[in-house]
Amino acid sequence: MSANAAQLPPRYLRTPEAAGFLGLSGRTLEKHRTYGTGPAYRKLGGRVVYAVEDLQAWADRGTVTSTSDPRGSVLPAKRHDDDTLATSGGEPR
Repeated sequence: MSANAAQLPPRYLRTPEAAGFLGLSGRTLEKHRTYGTGPAYRKLGGRVVYAVEDLQAWADRGTVTSTSDPRGSVLPAKRHDDDTLATSGGEPR
């Protein structure tokens, strides 16, 4: 990595760009945000933005090596009870 690249501020993506980065639809990402099951996000001047590092970290939580592995901790974009969020490492928002 060059010295100039190390000094760049973190890159933030709006919902459509973040969804594309993850291979999801924008609506799915919005649902994840509503239910508290998605990646961390920020509100800047009323706009929702995602740091690329947060998107990658969230995607990495779903990593498995085979179909026999326990499911990763990325939950589907739907309402979950508080017990499910607590055991999966998610946080209600």
